[in-house]
Amino acid sequence: MQQDKKSVKKEINTRDIALSVLMDIETNGTFSNVALAKALKKNQFSDKTDRAFISRLVEGSVERRITIDYIINQFSKTKVNKCKPLIRCILRLGTYQIMYMDKVPDSAACNESVKLAGKHGFGTLSGYVNAVLRSIAAGKDTIVYPDETKKAAYYSIMYSIPEWLCQKLIADYPDKYEAIIKGCFEDRKTTIRVNEIKISVDELAEGLSQKGIAVEKGRYSRKALLIDGYDFIRRIPGYKEGYFSVQDESSMCAVEAAGIKPGDIVIDVCAAPGGKTTLAAEYLNGCGKVYSMDISADKLELIEDNVSRLGLDDVVEISAHDATIVIPELEGKADVVLCDVPCSGLGIIGRKNDIKYRLVESQLEELTELQMKIAHTAVGYLKKGGTLLYSTCTINPRENRENVELLLETHPKLKLCSDRLFLQGVDSCDGFYYAVMKYEA
Repeated sequence: MQQDKKSVKKEINTRDIALSVLMDIETNGTFSNVALAKALKKNQFSDKTDRAFISRLVEGSVERRITIDYIINQFSKTKVNKCKPLIRCILRLGTYQIMYMDKVPDSAACNESVKLAGKHGFGTLSGYVNAVLRSIAAGKDTIVYPDETKKAAYYSIMYSIPEWLCQKLIADYPDKYEAIIKGCFEDRKTTIRVNEIKISVDELAEGLSQKGIAVEKGRYSRKALLIDGYDFIRRIPGYKEGYFSVQDESSMCAVEAAGIKPGDIVIDVCAAPGGKTTLAAEYLNGCGKVYSMDISADKLELIEDNVSRLGLDDVVEISAHDATIVIPELEGKADVVLCDVPCSGLGIIGRKNDIKYRLVESQLEELTELQMKIAHTAVGYLKKGGTLLYSTCTINPRENRENVELLLETHPKLKLCSDRLFLQGVDSCDGFYYAVMKYEA
């Protein structure tokens, strides 16, 4: 009798898979969450513990990269940025295990790293890898870190955040910067949003608990549940049936604040991957329309998948469109415009670890120019008494309240009703900002 392939646990080399993910990130510029997701999907029938180990290695090595490179440079004559990409990735993996994984023996971290070098054609450098990692293992208690009084340098190395960004956080949040920086490393449960069109919050919570998934109510939104103790999100009972979506509470609160009701016309100008679109559609409860747009045609499939799974096809119309260009036939038609603009992402560093490495300070001003173009266009869609929701997943004041103030100055008929800033490490959710404005024509 043939065994079901899903019941067979595949034996894999976890460190080699982690290395391939790091190389994908290093050489192809792939986002870490995308590269890791591809690897885990490819090995979805392997042991759950193995997949968890791969995730820990990749996420930890990326998250702690600045710190790890700082440590390697203290024990290697060849600086990290001068190493061959594969050797650099092997050293980072090995150093992460030595410094942050207590259950992994230092000898195993060293030996397995040496094997990886040999396996991938760098046997001549295996001695170098071995020497560096064994030196780190022997001297990890003697590492000299920056003086704590030099705040930006200290927090940069200790929490693996670029020094310019540490300086900015210290300047913008002099009383909260430490909590914000540390908050990027907090382990947090997954936040899901209950689709109340299909199931109640209590019913879903009870059903998940019965399946052995840890569940607790959200802190800010009645539609939110915090879950833990599961394998793949897509395999959780109720996912395929459209009972829930993954969305942070801060983002839920923003859409809730817009006051969407059945019968409304809603325009979501930067919609991918569809979290706000689908929540808006759920509030319509079968009556009204959400025009969901994104400039990237490739991302529309994500919106379509979510809309279909949640059973919201009847009230959502999806199209590719540049949010800086107005659609004439929709001018003055919207009860609510959702304007979640492209941003620096400084509020979600804890979930997308490589944002902090890709962002450079000069990009912040370029982003604000794009944000204002989109926001100005969004105002044109509002009908008299309509609501504009401006939001970002960043905590940079220039992209948030300062942009809103400029928008209000430019459009005197816009009136600010409320705004709110969530800070990671302070509010137990993603860093996020939203402002609700009414168009009083």
